[in-house]
Amino acid sequence: MSQTYSVDLGDRGRLVLPAPLRRHLDLHPGDRLIITLDPAGGFHAVSAREQARRLQGVFRDRHPNRSPVDELIAERREEARREAQGQ
Repeated sequence: MSQTYSVDLGDRGRLVLPAPLRRHLDLHPGDRLIITLDPAGGFHAVSAREQARRLQGVFRDRHPNRSPVDELIAERREEARREAQGQ
């Protein structure tokens, strides 16, 4: 379902999003938006929160049994072990 909203560009280049649009997108004061330019000369805006949600687990299917957190902990422990041996 496509909806259209009209906004005016204010002084200093500011856009004020209409309240129904902010509610629909669950946007709040201080939220960060990511703006992408499209080849047709327009732009697409998405909240950083929504972008993070979309990207969450994007590589999970490549290595389903791999835990980056466990790998980072193992790397840090190995570094600490090497430092302790060097002292």
